[in-house]
Amino acid sequence: MSENGPRVWRVLLVDDHPLFREGLAAAVGLDAEFTVVAQAATGQEALAETARAAPDLVVMDLNLPGQSGIEATRDLLRAYPGLRVLVMTMSEDDDNLLAAIRAGARGYLLKGAVREEILLALRTVCRGGAVFSPHMAERLTRLFAAFSGAPAKEAFPTLTGREREILDLLAQGLGYRQIAQRLFVTDKTVRNHVGSIFAKLRVPDRAAAIVRARDAGLGSG
Repeated sequence: MSENGPRVWRVLLVDDHPLFREGLAAAVGLDAEFTVVAQAATGQEALAETARAAPDLVVMDLNLPGQSGIEATRDLLRAYPGLRVLVMTMSEDDDNLLAAIRAGARGYLLKGAVREEILLALRTVCRGGAVFSPHMAERLTRLFAAFSGAPAKEAFPTLTGREREILDLLAQGLGYRQIAQRLFVTDKTVRNHVGSIFAKLRVPDRAAAIVRARDAGLGSG
């Protein structure tokens, strides 16, 4: 902030596509309220650039190489509690939306947003508000309505009760055979459920599913 002028918000852009970062930087930089002070392609770079450039706001993609945008958001806010994070992603996945909110993101914007919508989102988040793309806001409203009265662990609304139970046991560290014995079903039945879980969560393997589950609070026993 200058001594006599209005506040200029410092912005860090985190996305692994350089052309998208450059285009967004150009769009944001045309507004006098913002200055893009740094860019990063990974979560680790985001942490380093935050330490170096001291941004007020981080615009965070979710699909980053290595550490996910959700994990990077959580780490950034743990290290810099006053930082504001706005997720900007192609993902319309309900679980990603909820995970971003749990990680501390102040907003969730889809990459198809026009410049005016992006700038409004930046202003809202910088001033302490929360903002979501209209489509995601509708989904968020439906999700919260579905959660009312439901157990807190029901973090994945697309899973059946049995699938959620198996995911919870996976997150506790149990193998397929142990889960089958615990639930009195066959190994094949467990593997069929796990295949369905992978498809619904859009993860490639058990390790990725366990990360998603633990991020959501499952696996505590």
